[in-house]
Amino acid sequence: MSEAVDWRDDGTPRSPRFDDIYRTATGGLEQAQHVFLQGTGLPQAWAGQPQWRVLETGFGLGLNFLATWHAWRSDPQRPALLHFASVEAWPVAAADLLRAVATYPALQPLAEELAAQWAGLVPGFHRFVFEGGRVLLTLCVGDVAPMLKEQEFRADAVFLDGFEPLHNPQMWSLDTLKGVTRLCRRGTRIATWTVNGQVRRDLRSCGWQVDKRAGLPPKRECLAGRYDPSWPVKGLDDEAPRAAADAIVLGAGLSGAAVAASLARRGWSVRVLDAASAPASGASALPAGLLAPHQSPDDNLLSRLSRAGVRVTLQQAQQRLARGLEWERTGVLEWCGDDARALPALGESLAPWTREATPAQKDTAGVDATENAWWHENAAWIEPAALVRSWLRETGVRFEGGKRVARIVPLGDRWGVEDASGTRIAEAGLVVVAAALASADLLPAPPVLNAVRGQVTWGPHGEDAGTLPPFPVNGHGHFLPRVPLVDRGAWITGSTYGRGDTDTRLRPQDDDENLRRVAEVLPAAAEVMQAAAARGQVRSWAGVRCTSADRRPLVGEISAGLWLATAMGSRGLTFAALCGELLAARLHGEPLPLEARLARALDLSRLGPPRSG
Repeated sequence: MSEAVDWRDDGTPRSPRFDDIYRTATGGLEQAQHVFLQGTGLPQAWAGQPQWRVLETGFGLGLNFLATWHAWRSDPQRPALLHFASVEAWPVAAADLLRAVATYPALQPLAEELAAQWAGLVPGFHRFVFEGGRVLLTLCVGDVAPMLKEQEFRADAVFLDGFEPLHNPQMWSLDTLKGVTRLCRRGTRIATWTVNGQVRRDLRSCGWQVDKRAGLPPKRECLAGRYDPSWPVKGLDDEAPRAAADAIVLGAGLSGAAVAASLARRGWSVRVLDAASAPASGASALPAGLLAPHQSPDDNLLSRLSRAGVRVTLQQAQQRLARGLEWERTGVLEWCGDDARALPALGESLAPWTREATPAQKDTAGVDATENAWWHENAAWIEPAALVRSWLRETGVRFEGGKRVARIVPLGDRWGVEDASGTRIAEAGLVVVAAALASADLLPAPPVLNAVRGQVTWGPHGEDAGTLPPFPVNGHGHFLPRVPLVDRGAWITGSTYGRGDTDTRLRPQDDDENLRRVAEVLPAAAEVMQAAAARGQVRSWAGVRCTSADRRPLVGEISAGLWLATAMGSRGLTFAALCGELLAARLHGEPLPLEARLARALDLSRLGPPRSG
């Protein structure tokens, strides 16, 4: 859906579709500051707030977002967290974001950060992370009305951009204004550069108090106001986001560490308790894992969820981990076997995620040219424990090992955790259970959790390592040809999938199975692995993963102040960071990191009422 703009000599776009964006082209930054920031009382309105949430109805070339980000960065009284949720049906190309700020030096470094993440904008939500997770942009790609329906938060300010009946009739409607209003609290401020009479009347009919104010040339006037309906609105005045306080997270694997970091960035003081003496001692101790999107010909639920998760985890790896030592962005070739179905018709925006593998890529990997294969550009290998350690280093997080929690007990409006003898270990206003299979032992009416044993096989590079493919290959298990497990590097493959198996003792037959699967797809790579086995250099690792009945994560509130985040299964790298942000968004009434219907597919409530104890 991204499309390059055809620019005129005067610096405005030639395409009529973008004329609306550039109706205030003269002094674009000044217009953004005057119409939208000043029109909603910024930056004064957010002073001292824990967070601030902006809703925008037309992202365009991003000047409003960049101006708001710049104002946040420049303000010593800025909120700790800035959310900016924006709808855009037709995202422009990254180069156009940079072109739009060419005359604004203060915005150029911000635009460059944005452009670096600006790819793969298929329909749906895309979360971009800046300032160490303290500035969050949620770009909602699609028509404004359906995208507003996928949001569930209360905005503090609304930038009603592109909302002009004369020039943009496809966006303007009373129903759309109702959709905007649904996402606002009493006192939310609104600003727009249109002073169209019908827009003013429709806003007032929705409960907005709006007035004209002086504009900047070429616009003589603009509009500003606040939401203050004179009639009762169900739920409007009794919704209060949870204030950050003290929290306990049970489990120091990928899921628990991700939740802890997300909470800490929002001001929580978090104690992470684990029975093991060190973090990442369970399934997260996998030596190296592959992060890659799942793609289906019909772009099913898992495909859409995995794209959201992969984007968030790649951002975390980029910001936190040592490239080449703890992670590497490699891309991955997926062998499709006999499945010759085409990719979904999502246009060029799908290409950064998935496209048909080229003959050269298949040849380089050692896959026969006649085989069906896809190429996923947004893929990487990651050391899970390195990501866990990084999250646990977030300011406000404290890891405590050797704490074996046996039960969770209510203490009025707080929760206590106790060991098997009944000794109180800790208490807090919020407890998040992220203890994989052990989560079931801590809950009064636990969901069904299933064990899945996995064993991977690895070996050091020998003199024949040059024949291995330069990038990972999956589709019949995972094969990572180059990871830094030993001084000279190593390959790793797997894993097996043993349902209901909790025995982590190593099994030679599982190593044989891992090597056999590689041989079916990559015969040349299998020869290298078999030679390592003959030299006695093959090593193994086994762990037990936790899955739900439908093999999707479980994230949700069990009781007031008691939450669950578990069942990441074999996609912990894909889902842990996304689920951490989803939990925090639900807790604080923030913009969701993915569409509401996708969030419901991860929510604990999808399982129905809890089973009786």
